[in-house]
Amino acid sequence: MRKLYSYLVIAYLLAAGCAPQLAGPPALISRELLFGNLAKKDPQISPDGKLLAYLAPDKNNVLQIWLRSLRGSDDRQITREPKRGIQHYTWLYDNEHVVFARETDGDENWQLIAADIGTAAERNITPYKGVRSLLFALEPTQPRTLMVAMNLRNRRFYDIYRIDLNTGETRMAHRNGGRQLWWVADSRMRVNIATTLAGVITRERPGQPWQTLRRWLPAEPAGFYGLSRDDQTLFMRGAPDGDTGALLAIDLNTGKETILAADPKYDLQDVFIHPTSREIQAVGFYREKLEWQLLDPSLSADFAALAKIDAGELNLLHPPFESPIIYSRMLGRRDLADTTWIVSFESDTGPTHHYAYDRGTKTARFLFSEQPQLDKATLAPMQPVKFSARDGLELHGYLTLPAGSNGKNLPTVLYVHGGPWLRDRWGFYNTIQWLANRGYAVLQVNYRGSTGYGRKFVHASNKEWGAKMHDDLIDGVHWLVEQGIADPRRVAIMGGSYGGYSALVGLTLTPDVFAAAVSSVGISDLIFHYNNYPPYWSLAKPVFRARVGDPEKEADMLKSRSPLFYADKAKAPALIAHGTNDARVVAAQSEQMVAALRQADKSVQYFVFLDEGHRQWRPENKFRYYAVVEEFLAKHLGGRFEPGVEITGASGVAK
Repeated sequence: MRKLYSYLVIAYLLAAGCAPQLAGPPALISRELLFGNLAKKDPQISPDGKLLAYLAPDKNNVLQIWLRSLRGSDDRQITREPKRGIQHYTWLYDNEHVVFARETDGDENWQLIAADIGTAAERNITPYKGVRSLLFALEPTQPRTLMVAMNLRNRRFYDIYRIDLNTGETRMAHRNGGRQLWWVADSRMRVNIATTLAGVITRERPGQPWQTLRRWLPAEPAGFYGLSRDDQTLFMRGAPDGDTGALLAIDLNTGKETILAADPKYDLQDVFIHPTSREIQAVGFYREKLEWQLLDPSLSADFAALAKIDAGELNLLHPPFESPIIYSRMLGRRDLADTTWIVSFESDTGPTHHYAYDRGTKTARFLFSEQPQLDKATLAPMQPVKFSARDGLELHGYLTLPAGSNGKNLPTVLYVHGGPWLRDRWGFYNTIQWLANRGYAVLQVNYRGSTGYGRKFVHASNKEWGAKMHDDLIDGVHWLVEQGIADPRRVAIMGGSYGGYSALVGLTLTPDVFAAAVSSVGISDLIFHYNNYPPYWSLAKPVFRARVGDPEKEADMLKSRSPLFYADKAKAPALIAHGTNDARVVAAQSEQMVAALRQADKSVQYFVFLDEGHRQWRPENKFRYYAVVEEFLAKHLGGRFEPGVEITGASGVAK
């Protein structure tokens, strides 16, 4: 009888098309583990190399700054944020203070707080309500001086202020004439180099007229990396070939431009800068993964040693996410003596591992795993893919298949990145692993407009929101179906910000493709979005007009690309979420979309988070959001679901 029962079970599985999964899918990984605070993150070494700071939860599960001796176990908490955890911080060069950024319920009006590591006393050094403060420059020779960009005088743009930590004095160091976007400070913390929408401008000293050093091409991959030690050479990213972003050295006296590193297909991603000489010693190009190229041969032995430490992708800088601590990508990753580096290794099938690397011995000491409970979990590999768009443009992306699946006829989620002028990268992402663990194939497409692939690739997206940019996503779905991977009847589209807009476009403008849509902080009306830019984005409005469309001259085109006006075309159910304090995409974008869908008698769920903005930082809110999305996808696509989890403390409410 037992044999007969086994045969019946096998026959059932075969009939269901599940024979390759007889061992069963991996165990469900809890949402709390995937979306809760990391055990530890963002290690930073003090400039003198003696102390290690990092972020970790306190007893109330709020992320705080912790401190310990580099080689010790004397860990202690030095901040006491009550509710909203710390996400961004950096050391000061005095080795006695760390500075972190604080906002109110996601409003992105950052204030900078200096914490004394000895006494844990805190001082709000930019205590201005409704003002954004961005840490712009620090200098080892002036260890208690901070250069901060603030829109204090005019909410539309930033001036530069010099803050003396000893006296608390704050005075304007550079007044913005109203068109400057960002700056470079020299070794004496003077500001004589700036960028505008037109290009790079310089002057000999304050009070002198500005001169154009270099003009931008439309959509040029650009950025500043600082000045040489003698302040005579500007290191920056630009596209001398008219396409890919290269590392350039520009002589400020002659204007001569020298290419230091370039790739014919990919933009420069990262630079590794010596902490005192300011020499750029290595560069990173993000191809399918991050790949480092040495410019300084003296580091050859170090990079050879690092290659043996961990199998993951080597990262030498802080993660490239938007931060009000602009200066922090290098500081904290190597001490001033350049004897110790903090290095990280990222993997697609496990959490990030951090090490302290000793240059003298060429050995590394393990510091911590960001999520040790996931180190032994069965996670899904992320594989780079490429395919051709309908107009022949080569597109790249990443495909993650559920662990243990046969990779065929799967329920699928097209996960669309935000920006749109960003890109998806290889590695561990909790949202992607969560979807794969629940049984979904996950496709991420770096559609035209995504950065990293050169100027022409971005330029190809001009005025193609909801058009060719969306076609690229649809072509990705069709490619997955042709490969036999995706079940065409069970494909959902999901994303946040621009990705949320894409989800709404998929819901309304291509209603026959998707079985469900999930939009978080998504744009529904492009003209309304333009007219509700936060004040500090006002200088970027010409970019919107060039890349998206001119609301005065091209109103009909922008309306035709706005999902709000096509709510009656929707066929699939939608789930929409928004934070009430979102300054980038105001919550009214979702509210009006929900109202239009309901008026058209369409299926829509709406969740509002009262203490969040453009992102969800509080774990309780993330638990609530992903629980709702998981149940929604399981209902409409047939994936797995973690039931019966009580969520307390979340502000998310259904409307």
